[in-house]
Amino acid sequence: MEVSKKIMTLAVSGVFVAATAFAQVTPPPTGQPPAQPPAGQAQPPATQQPPATTPAQPAAAQQPPKPFPEGAKFAYINVQLVANNSAEGKAATAKIQEFNKKKVAEIQAKNKQAQDLQAKLQQGGSVLSEAARGQAEKDLQKLQRELQGMQEDAQQEQEEMTQKLQAEFQTKLNPIIDQVATEKNLHAVFDAMGAGMVWANTGLDITAEVIKRFDAAQAKPAAPKK
Repeated sequence: MEVSKKIMTLAVSGVFVAATAFAQVTPPPTGQPPAQPPAGQAQPPATQQPPATTPAQPAAAQQPPKPFPEGAKFAYINVQLVANNSAEGKAATAKIQEFNKKKVAEIQAKNKQAQDLQAKLQQGGSVLSEAARGQAEKDLQKLQRELQGMQEDAQQEQEEMTQKLQAEFQTKLNPIIDQVATEKNLHAVFDAMGAGMVWANTGLDITAEVIKRFDAAQAKPAAPKK
């Protein structure tokens, strides 16, 4: 049974979410006090610890997976879960995170240059000559334009990288779904996150089996080209 490429494209689209957002930093305009350097990432709020007298709650026991219903002709898969838990999905997400980390560092370094120059203008006062001040203001405006361009370029590069990784992920995942669906003699496989499904027997969930097969397929060495 052939997996619908159109349906799987919709299912896979957007499964990789970057964990780090680009630092949207803009140096202050000429004549304004310099802003504080942005932090690399926002710190999560501190969580309040429960009182010492509060008894610890036992962790909920994980329910064993239900067996696949005999004779079932339909199944569903959580593509987002495959992206989160499969080796291929984790590798793709790591690439996006590493790219973000690099670009954030570059943007913040450029922003630091602009803020240092702004501070120099503020502290220079009447010490700087009119020509020197004029040149410094031109340099600051140039840095501002470069910073804006870096942010826009980084965002576009990230989107292009994400689309490329999603396409590669889909190309590798589709044959695995096709293999599992064919073995189970299914008529259709639905996306668990799709709006069309409101309830299903959890035994129809073939996500775990697909992840297992997916990882095994990617772990095999590629056949030598003839």
